[in-house]
Amino acid sequence: MFMYHLDHGAIVMRTNRIEDAVSGYEFPATSAEIIDAFGDERIELANGSETVGDVLGRMGAEVYDGPRDVHDAVLCGLGHEAVGRRYYSDRDAPSPGETGPTQVSF
Repeated sequence: MFMYHLDHGAIVMRTNRIEDAVSGYEFPATSAEIIDAFGDERIELANGSETVGDVLGRMGAEVYDGPRDVHDAVLCGLGHEAVGRRYYSDRDAPSPGETGPTQVSF
């Protein structure tokens, strides 16, 4: 049903399955209600994992009209740990005056 897998013994879900996970919940729903129902669910990130409760807790009090709103809020609330290698792009040259890590070719 949901795309869960084990990560060192913990069950985690991927961000593209958040909408499916909350689709059976009654909306509109507040942040507190979603956190109470799904807050312990772990989301797999590129560099670790985080709970739905931690992510939504940073967003403040909100009212979600549907599963897509929850999904979008979680994506907006994820930190840099979710994106993999920071500042990396294999396609873009640095902009004038921009500094960043040295490009690495694999």
